[in-house]
Amino acid sequence: MEFSKIIAVTGLPGLYELLSSKTDGAIVRSLEDKSTRFISSRIHNFSHLESIEVYTIKENVNLIDILKAMENSSEKLPDEKDPESLKKYFKKTVPDLDFDRVYPSDLKKMAKWYSVLKSNDIEFKVTKAAEPVAEPAVVKEPVKAKDKPADQPKKEAKKEVKKEKEPAEAPPAKKPVKKKKEETKKKVTEKEKPKKSAPKKKSAK
Repeated sequence: MEFSKIIAVTGLPGLYELLSSKTDGAIVRSLEDKSTRFISSRIHNFSHLESIEVYTIKENVNLIDILKAMENSSEKLPDEKDPESLKKYFKKTVPDLDFDRVYPSDLKKMAKWYSVLKSNDIEFKVTKAAEPVAEPAVVKEPVKAKDKPADQPKKEAKKEVKKEKEPAEAPPAKKPVKKKKEETKKKVTEKEKPKKSAPKKKSAK
């Protein structure tokens, strides 16, 4: 049985082996009572153990690293129902855990999962790329990226306003041309007027 096929199901206790996926859910086998059943994805979410991350005071680590530390520890795993003993155990086994964000219920869950996995002789080894986490038990909070593209339309709007404020080129003056045409017309009119003939001198009789 591979560690990469082990999942946790929201709303259901224990761990399950993923046998096959369907469009509306999955067929799983319980690691505790070995029963096989269909679980609807409309009601439950699935979390691959290899995709779960745990809070530490430094960088968050994968759950499998916590399980390996528990496996290599000389400390005896206490009763999962004793929160104080569990906290002392994890402080010695994984001292970098962020106990302000990893709650007693998370410690209890990890202790329970460790016992179930060991009883099924499952090796803590990642055999394939981790799949996206649907709803993990102890998971790294998503970091919201800054929405830089939203500023772009504002810059473009400023450019457009600036462009509208620029004065348009003044049209060439037509008044002087009009005046010149009027003067030319006047001269032509005066030229075309017939000259008055001089009065004829009377001849002496």
